[in-house]
Amino acid sequence: MKRLFLLINLLFFSISFSQEFKQDQRVWLAYTGFFKIANHWSYQAEAQFRMDNQLQQNQQNLFRVGTLYSISTSKNIAVGYALVNTFSNSLEEYFKENRLWEQLQYSKKWHNDENLFLHRIRLEQRWVEKKVPVNNEIKSIATNYQNRLRYFNRNLFHICNFVSENASLYAIIQDEVFFILGDNNINTKLIDQNRFLVGLGLNFKSNTRFELGYLNIYVTSPYSTDTMYHTISISVIQNLAL
Repeated sequence: MKRLFLLINLLFFSISFSQEFKQDQRVWLAYTGFFKIANHWSYQAEAQFRMDNQLQQNQQNLFRVGTLYSISTSKNIAVGYALVNTFSNSLEEYFKENRLWEQLQYSKKWHNDENLFLHRIRLEQRWVEKKVPVNNEIKSIATNYQNRLRYFNRNLFHICNFVSENASLYAIIQDEVFFILGDNNINTKLIDQNRFLVGLGLNFKSNTRFELGYLNIYVTSPYSTDTMYHTISISVIQNLAL
């Protein structure tokens, strides 16, 4: 899996840097909560607000919910739904996306259980609204469907504990590649986008994490120039037992 992860990233970066692309800046704010309700069952609730670099325009907001079943301490499966609202600069209006998703996740602790690596494969079914100007009005004329596969690799490296053993500092290296499956009217390229992040995290009492990092997002486009977003990522992650 590590060799595959490295090969995918080398392939992606060789493709992306061999062609022209434009660049922009973003700030992403995210909250993810995992709520355990039984021995093997948990709920997931997530909200993301993807802002411009001045925090003036919400370029995209995402709300995701799901149900998780733990096969073992290292493996789980999940299904869920997401609602995504994306701002179109050309239309100056939001268009919606309804999304179903299914995933398989595997994680493993190492180096005295202080470090963690995680693999996740997620399949998505996307229904994306298409809006166009008609007689000086913005109207929805269609809904485009797409299947997408996402591979996510995340690595946490313990740095140190604070005075209290309930808090620790760790480093983050992660990457996620988005693959388009089959024909669609959204993006005709094989790789839809890539997200690479490096950052730091604080772990409080093993149930709340605060993470700050640099997120590099490369988005392909079949109609115009590809875009690379230099993004500040701020996240809060909670694992709570109800």
